[in-house]
Amino acid sequence: MSTPEKTKGPASYFPSIEKKYGQPIAHWLDLLKACEGMKHMEMVAWLKTEHGMGHGHANAIVAYWMAAKK
Repeated sequence: MSTPEKTKGPASYFPSIEKKYGQPIAHWLDLLKACEGMKHMEMVAWLKTEHGMGHGHANAIVAYWMAAKK
């Protein structure tokens, strides 16, 4: 019997982000579209300041979003 593969990288934070902030990940990714042209840490700071997100959660969403754009 095989063990289900554990999610790795930024997406591993998604269940706790959704639980803590009450929004699906798609909501946060949509918000980041308004940050076009910002650098990684500028987007992290924006999520923290404007949406009260913790650093680790904000960083995970931004890292995922930027990787998906490539």
